[in-house]
Amino acid sequence: MNNYEVLSSIIKSRRSIFPVSYIQKEIPVAVIEQILESANYAPTHKLTQPWRFVVIRKQAKTRLGITLGDLYKSTVPAHQFLQKKYNSFSEKTNQADCILAINIQFHPNELPAWEEIAAVGCAVQNMALTAEALNVGAYWSSPPLIDNLGEFLGLAENEKCFGLFYMGYHNEKPRDANRTPIADKVKWIEK
Repeated sequence: MNNYEVLSSIIKSRRSIFPVSYIQKEIPVAVIEQILESANYAPTHKLTQPWRFVVIRKQAKTRLGITLGDLYKSTVPAHQFLQKKYNSFSEKTNQADCILAINIQFHPNELPAWEEIAAVGCAVQNMALTAEALNVGAYWSSPPLIDNLGEFLGLAENEKCFGLFYMGYHNEKPRDANRTPIADKVKWIEK
């Protein structure tokens, strides 16, 4: 296959693979580094390279699950508290082999925030495609609780968490994409 065919195949086969589908198999550090390296080549206006990641593995995953559960318990009204939801934070973090906190370092004097957010979105797409190419399942989660993870992640004042990128090996069967035709979403202007 030529470069386009390989790239197109990876793009079209990428799916979110959720932590419940992960198997207990460690992702080598070298594979995690390859996924992160791909993020570093996303487009970035004025080369601000706003993406910042925190790699969460081993016992830190358990601490993250406990922290998310505690944040949920302290922010949800008592009458809306669900024990199942509380438990799900620890379950998800323990099912993943590795979790990457997706953070943005904003440069407010150089660029509007949306450009930094778009650059990080491109970086995450690069990570998702690389994970797919390396047979690693991945899923970008962005629960509202991430707004309170600054201390856990050691974020600077100009940094903000925009999600958690769960990763793990899996045995999921490939599934078809649920997409409508691109022709329904494009207008052409030629005159």
